[in-house]
Amino acid sequence: MKPENISDTAKFVLLGLSDDPHLQPILFGLFLSMYLVTVLGNLLIILAVISDSHLHTPMYFFLSNLSLADICFICTTVPKMIVDISTHSSVIFYVSCLMQMSLFIIFGCMDDMLLTVMAYDHFMTICHPLRYNVIMNPKLCWLLVLLYFIISVLDALFLTSMALRLSFCTNLQISHFFCAMDQLLKIACSDILINTIIEYLVTGLLGVVPLSGIIFSYTQIVSSVLKIPSAGGKYKAFSICGSHLIGLSLFYGTGFEVYLSSTGAQSPRKSAIISVLYTVVTPTMISFIYSLRNKNMLRGLGKFIFRITSFLSYVRCLYY
Repeated sequence: MKPENISDTAKFVLLGLSDDPHLQPILFGLFLSMYLVTVLGNLLIILAVISDSHLHTPMYFFLSNLSLADICFICTTVPKMIVDISTHSSVIFYVSCLMQMSLFIIFGCMDDMLLTVMAYDHFMTICHPLRYNVIMNPKLCWLLVLLYFIISVLDALFLTSMALRLSFCTNLQISHFFCAMDQLLKIACSDILINTIIEYLVTGLLGVVPLSGIIFSYTQIVSSVLKIPSAGGKYKAFSICGSHLIGLSLFYGTGFEVYLSSTGAQSPRKSAIISVLYTVVTPTMISFIYSLRNKNMLRGLGKFIFRITSFLSYVRCLYY
């Protein structure tokens, strides 16, 4: 079969999670509800952090950026899937496919980087409390977020440029609900050896390096906590890290499953279901875990909701 320039065809077909018509309304309702909960919940966290001066610390600064990244992350895949289910059309144009893939890489990488810097923040809080305010100053926090964003964008540009070199035949069906690099490689007609090696090297590098930083941070944290004489002090130190450890388990656990499924060890349908956990469930859970397990965050959310309801009551009184 002769490879052709993809610009001649200009579109792919996303096969989605299931072609069973009876499941489509259920999938539509499920993903729409999870999408709204994720976007509204994370937006509420961002507004609560901005409005409460007690939450203007590095920890909550990074949490608000993580919430923003999660909103963008889920917006790259789920809205398209919801529209496809409702319109019974699963076509995506080539340019849109590359754009979706790029945004998915950017915000997935941002999640990874932000979870890493939050581990470093916990390390500074527990191991170097006297130097914390000096080192974790607002300028450094902004620089770290900017640096990680630049790294994420460069990663996306590099992998997208590799995808542009691929040639395709007549089979333009993607066994997934969004465009991903590994899915494009599976349907490409050109030689994909170099692309595959580069993809796994880059993905592995951007996974191993942050994970190494996280492991180092928590090794130092555990070492410092064990030196605390009181049981109450140890409990307080570990409670600071509890939410972060749960978030890390969700992110890296589902991410590792997606990484394994992309090697071809799983069926396309099962791989797509695993990707749902990574792209939909994880962004929904991580920020909420941080919020529900943190008294300061709950207090900030309560204050913000009270202000909103008071303002709405005041506006309603003006009209009536």
